[in-house]
Amino acid sequence: MEQKDKILEEYYAQMGIAKPVYDFCMKVEEELKDRFLSIDKTAECNQMKVLRAMQKNHLSEACFAPTTGYGYNDIGRETLEKIYADVFGTEDALVRPQITCGTHALALALMSQLRPGDELLSPVGKPYDTLEEVIGIRPSNGSLAEYGISYRQVDLLPDGEFDWDGIEKALNEKTKLVTIQRSKGYASRPTLSVKRIGELIHFIKERKPDVLCMVDNCYGEFVEIEEPSQVGADLIVGSLIKNPGGGLAPIGGYLCGTKECIDRAAYRLTSPGLGKEVGATLGVTTSLTQGLFLAPTVVKGALKGAVFAANIYEKLGFKVIPDSKESRHDIIQEVEFHDPELMVAFCEGIQAAAPVDSFVRPEPWDMPGYDAQVIMAAGAFVSGSSIELSADGPMKEPYAVYFQGGLTWEHAKYGIMMSLQKIYETGKLKNILINDTES
Repeated sequence: MEQKDKILEEYYAQMGIAKPVYDFCMKVEEELKDRFLSIDKTAECNQMKVLRAMQKNHLSEACFAPTTGYGYNDIGRETLEKIYADVFGTEDALVRPQITCGTHALALALMSQLRPGDELLSPVGKPYDTLEEVIGIRPSNGSLAEYGISYRQVDLLPDGEFDWDGIEKALNEKTKLVTIQRSKGYASRPTLSVKRIGELIHFIKERKPDVLCMVDNCYGEFVEIEEPSQVGADLIVGSLIKNPGGGLAPIGGYLCGTKECIDRAAYRLTSPGLGKEVGATLGVTTSLTQGLFLAPTVVKGALKGAVFAANIYEKLGFKVIPDSKESRHDIIQEVEFHDPELMVAFCEGIQAAAPVDSFVRPEPWDMPGYDAQVIMAAGAFVSGSSIELSADGPMKEPYAVYFQGGLTWEHAKYGIMMSLQKIYETGKLKNILINDTES
């Protein structure tokens, strides 16, 4: 054993990782070298794409000067939005700290494009829980339903494939916008690849060319070398405290798409007649821009962590989505425990591995926007940042936890090891781990 390996093992022991857990995890990591090399190549492609966009748009030190009040002529804000448009291959972009979260960004996109009498169609099943109140599936003040906008949904088939016949039947003269959620949310279904999203958009546009196709791109940015906007999406939407903020963005959201779509969104965000012309950045432009620069590398670490988690827990007999061998299209890893004690233990491990609030014990609570108690582990520098090491899930069958993030691969790795350590301490896996290590 080399000296560095010895020191590393000692560090992990000091950080609470038992020898059987350590040996098991090191064995799994060794088997993933080729997979990790492929992830490195994807990150390099995306890093060059971001850097090229920054150079093309003449990003300068002057762009980082803060603006206040109305924020007229904010060169940094305007330059960052040009950079986003180039990175995501769109005509225009809206990148603002005034967008408070991913749900707000999606609500802004929907409410700016839809009008009373229009219909919204989801051809990929039920949307993420917090969008149910935005749409009006669960009644809420200010929902789309209150404005006379109807909603229709076509579920995926049991094998995760699109219901092509159902989608074709659902399209009608009222269908104005089709919303496609790339990631799974709290559903046990495959995340959609950019290729599959492109096939779906092509199918829809062939049958109704005037319909708008919007993609909820949360958790998917920079996981592949292409984005949904490059395969036909009119609008893509995401949060800056997820992938594209690189862990540095303190708040914000983005919309990238056609000039017409972005204009409508800007007028909805600010005011008719003002649009993109106002919105002071208050000194956060540096963090938003530098976060985007780091995002491909940060996503790389998070992606390795997700693959590592899938391989660890699949080997222990748990169902994982995606499985250990599948191609990856977002940073989220689902593990189904069918046991609330193990689910809570997993989240305790993620929290214990955090640099912030590591001493806090996560507990289930009634989180706004959800229909069941949710447990959430997130010891983050930016509150609620899902690109940082975190795990969460609703306390109901199948007691599935959704793991994501890690600003570095090393931290994501430790988080998974600590999650396994906490489960090991329940006594339910001790024999399995010891036998596997010995074999």
